[in-house]
Amino acid sequence: MKLFYPIVFLALFAPWVLADGLPELGDYSATVLSPLDEQRIADEIMRDVYASSQVLEDPEINDYIDSLGHRLAASSPDKYQRFNFFVVKDNSINAFAMPGGVIGVHTGLLTAANNESEVAGVLGHEIGHVVQRHLARMLAKQKNDSVISMATMALALLAARSNPQLTGGALTAATANSIQKQIDYTREHEREADRVGLQILDSAGFDTRGMPSFFETLQKGTRFSEGSAPAFLRTHPLTSERIADVRNRVEQTAYRQVKESPEFQFVKVKLLSNIGTADSVINIFRNNLQEKSYTSEAAQHYGLALAMLRKRDLSGASKEIEWLRKNALPNAMIETVATNIAVTGKSPTEAEKEYLDALSKYPDHRALIYGYAELLLATRQADKLLKLVGDKQGQYPDDPYFYELKSRVYTMQGKTMLRHQAQGEAYARRYNLRAAVEQMDLASKATDGDFYEQSIVEARLNQLRQQLDDKKRDK
Repeated sequence: MKLFYPIVFLALFAPWVLADGLPELGDYSATVLSPLDEQRIADEIMRDVYASSQVLEDPEINDYIDSLGHRLAASSPDKYQRFNFFVVKDNSINAFAMPGGVIGVHTGLLTAANNESEVAGVLGHEIGHVVQRHLARMLAKQKNDSVISMATMALALLAARSNPQLTGGALTAATANSIQKQIDYTREHEREADRVGLQILDSAGFDTRGMPSFFETLQKGTRFSEGSAPAFLRTHPLTSERIADVRNRVEQTAYRQVKESPEFQFVKVKLLSNIGTADSVINIFRNNLQEKSYTSEAAQHYGLALAMLRKRDLSGASKEIEWLRKNALPNAMIETVATNIAVTGKSPTEAEKEYLDALSKYPDHRALIYGYAELLLATRQADKLLKLVGDKQGQYPDDPYFYELKSRVYTMQGKTMLRHQAQGEAYARRYNLRAAVEQMDLASKATDGDFYEQSIVEARLNQLRQQLDDKKRDK
């Protein structure tokens, strides 16, 4: 299905926030959705997230957003709320949240932000909506006790907010828009999310001025017409009064100088390097460097390396990497580009040496792990690949890609049981229980496993079937 866009929220609380009259954390009196219900809805949504072609599959950008989001979430008073953060390939300026702590960020928001605290301010606002349970309360008003139907409703609603044509089979556009009008966020919801978001921003060590400055940037850049306003404004109504309220709260806090992570500028430039033709991007970065029009000189050279690699100018890209290694602080994202250059222009043996050197410095960097794994797969080094996955999987136990790699290796080796078992585990981590059961059932019927392997597969199959049956009973 097409991915849903816009937003949802629920918020958190601290003593000074409660003084503003927010509902008590953990108060479910106003909703029929329990925390377990919300998590089941979140699982349904995440299944569609993984299946969507609109989700950005870039481990560096996704890991950055995940790290930033969980750093903020750690400052939420609700320590039990789970969160899933992901990035949507969409140039509109937007972010959104859904039941169960599912939060998406559009690439357009990352490229529009001036600094990391502005992005953190938006994420803090979304986390605020989540822990305040705004959407759960609004969905509860629909008097629909089907958890899965509520997940479908949430997806359709959020799709309709951004583009009524994207609702697909979930609901008709007219129905989605009709429901949207019944549960649109109130001004008080937005004010609550702002207040809670500011508290999170401050507690997590970011510059609280990031929130009002980003709001003001959006306000100045639009005439507030429905057709031209950034998506964030259409889904989060922004008024001068609201901006003034946030600004006043910020001015009451002590000034804090915040050191921005270099990853923010690198992530922003990485996204910008793929907009337009390679030549046009190269000219932009070169002009920025010539005019000294940048926040980070290193990020501009990094962008140049990426754009030149796009153009397959390996010599030019290599020169930019040399500059970065000599003049910039060490960064795993620089080494990822260097290994990609090596894969494109050098022999597999030389490229493997580049990966091993980079991984010795950054052993947990997923982009490097993925890249090396794909090189080993392409060169049919099955044993090395299985050892790599075995060594790294402990750090990322819920990453489905590691299981998919194992399944591909076992397919190469002709190991039927292990192939289906690994693919089943991959589906389970993509929240697709039905497909996981199908694969594990195929594994149980394979005849090339030993007694121990067979026992593990059958036990796991029973567990997955039980989870699927539980889900069916909830419908």
